[in-house]
Amino acid sequence: MLKISRVAVAVVSSALAMGAAFAEERASADDAMKLLDKAEAHFKAAGAEQAYADFSSKDKGWQDRDLYVFCFDKDGVALAHGANEKLIGKNLSELKDADGNLFIGAMVKTGLSGGGWTDYRWANPVSKKIEPKSSYAKPFADGICGVGIYK
Repeated sequence: MLKISRVAVAVVSSALAMGAAFAEERASADDAMKLLDKAEAHFKAAGAEQAYADFSSKDKGWQDRDLYVFCFDKDGVALAHGANEKLIGKNLSELKDADGNLFIGAMVKTGLSGGGWTDYRWANPVSKKIEPKSSYAKPFADGICGVGIYK
């Protein structure tokens, strides 16, 4: 009986440690807000064109775990995208999430109205799975920029 208890304790301890390690890989809402604040400061200092290029580049430090910066104009055209630079220049206003929701338009509207969170389901670039996501977007010049977290 004592051996089973030790094994059970070891299994539970391993599961808890793995859960904690996975939790550390995921960024928090606070982490997202800090990255967006940093992006806003860079945008103001470097200018829109340079900032958009930097946010979209994989080697400029604008990706952290499952976080990345994205920017859209008021019509939903991608100006920067830290997870998929192939989206830049495309109008994504009609893009639907895994549940069929037009989330880009909602995000742009929320961002242009002063900022806020938009919930949707999207592919996590780290896990490659469809997961619940919430992105905070706020106004940048004539569009919005944002950062999202996977839940």
